[in-house]
Amino acid sequence: MPEGPELHLASQFVNEACRALVFGGCVEKSSVSRNPEVPFESSAYRISASARGKELRLILSPLPGAQPPQEPLALVFRFGMSGSFQLVPREELPRHAHLRFYTAPPGPRLALCFVDIRRFGRWDLGGKWQPGRGPCVLQEYQQFRENVLRNLADKAFDRPICEALLDQRFFNGIGNYLRAEILYRLKIPPFEKARSVLEALQQHRPSPELTLSQKIRTKLQNPDLLELCHSVPKEVVQLGGKGYGSESGEEDFTAFRAWLRCYGMPGMSSLQDRHGRTIWFQGDPGPLAPKGRKSRKKKSKATQPSPEDRVEDPSPPSKAPSRTRRAKRDLPKRTATQRPEGTSLQQDPEAPTVPKKGRRKGRQAASGHCRPRKVKADIPSLEPEGTSAS
Repeated sequence: MPEGPELHLASQFVNEACRALVFGGCVEKSSVSRNPEVPFESSAYRISASARGKELRLILSPLPGAQPPQEPLALVFRFGMSGSFQLVPREELPRHAHLRFYTAPPGPRLALCFVDIRRFGRWDLGGKWQPGRGPCVLQEYQQFRENVLRNLADKAFDRPICEALLDQRFFNGIGNYLRAEILYRLKIPPFEKARSVLEALQQHRPSPELTLSQKIRTKLQNPDLLELCHSVPKEVVQLGGKGYGSESGEEDFTAFRAWLRCYGMPGMSSLQDRHGRTIWFQGDPGPLAPKGRKSRKKKSKATQPSPEDRVEDPSPPSKAPSRTRRAKRDLPKRTATQRPEGTSLQQDPEAPTVPKKGRRKGRQAASGHCRPRKVKADIPSLEPEGTSAS
């Protein structure tokens, strides 16, 4: 899912791909998208982009003499779980291209598309960054560091460090895979209290006797957690490509996969935090680990059982199927649905929480046969978009 590095790479892609292109006409929105229409039309305009944390700003700038006269328009995108930008021939639009900007003739007709398979991505008109988000961990490191250390009394830091790292008010740009990689490198248990981890950084001052080069060397050799929140995302950006994502090319994803040390890797353990997000780690989970939940360890391919090894002793078949089994055969299969992205800046909003399953109670028919029940499709609850964040 797109995190700070992926948004930064997306802005680089837009700037490089669109530098020599002139766009024209209206901006086209897909009929299924619930995002706002983009009221912009110009005979000739250019597109540029910039990123901050988990947001990307797109600026449409009319060229001199373009008709009708139009002021520049800015849009701010949040990618949700699967958003990305693609530049494609106009006749080959991707299936899930929900916003489209077309190039003007002459020359090959192309389309810059915001593609979002899962439709959790958002765009807002006006170009303002979402209020409440903290400084960007990539591009505003000093402000980011000061913002965290200045606000350690906030109740967000009563939580485990793995949950605090997803709070976009303080860690704008950090998501699920980044938190796992950062904590793993420092050997910090993910369910250690956040304030306990970060308070030590307030008193940490380099010795005044050290020269500047010695101070820099010490920082590079022994980075603290906030420094890694800046340097680890930079490593992903330096990999190039599109970073993490199911739609990345095979070469892009291979480089990213080789870079990973902890997230989803064989031999690592995992637990769900209180938001239902899976945190990957090694060793002790920490004192604030959820009660009653056992961590699961991912096996390497070499140690995973073969299909033959997975066969269990079959239980003796019953002589006749039970009424419950007969009823289940008549029931349509449920499809798993997910809620839209989290609507709070206090959790990583890129992945929906998993709805809890409940039991249905029903009466048997007088004939002794269970009638198939009508199953309503789960409808994801939508909270006000003004507070959503991705």
